[in-house]
Amino acid sequence: MKTFRSLLPLVFLCGSVAAQENALTTKAAPTASKPATDGRVWGALVFATNDALKLNGGKEQIPAHLPRLNERLAKVFPFQHFEILGQHQQDIFREYESWVVPSRDLFMKIDSKGLAENGGINLHLQVWREQQVLVKSDAVLKKDSPLFIGGPAWKGGRLIFILSLEKTKG
Repeated sequence: MKTFRSLLPLVFLCGSVAAQENALTTKAAPTASKPATDGRVWGALVFATNDALKLNGGKEQIPAHLPRLNERLAKVFPFQHFEILGQHQQDIFREYESWVVPSRDLFMKIDSKGLAENGGINLHLQVWREQQVLVKSDAVLKKDSPLFIGGPAWKGGRLIFILSLEKTKG
């Protein structure tokens, strides 16, 4: 009887440990949640020139949601030829900064300020070249209404940063 009494706490202890291990293995592992987003943008760095010989022969394609991009650029900037040097798609995070990086040298930091009343997204934008901020601005970016930002002169032409809203979450 004494042996039974001395083994009884050990049996309870083993049973308790086994129950705890079973509970730990049956609990669902926490899932990593994706950060909340307000939408998705397409950004590009474009070289504009009047001399077709200065084009690099880039293979970047104009996205389907901007079918007349070159015509629209020609109405705003005094150039005849446009070439996409680099492009990047990016989710616009609600609580975190987002970066559109179509090239190593020129890129854009985007902070969402929420969805706009009449559609689109309120944004705070910063255009950077290497470690220097070139432009800071607030804008409402709407679908089918891209934002064109004239950049520095380059190779006898000009660099242009384009930001276009692909979709919103709202």
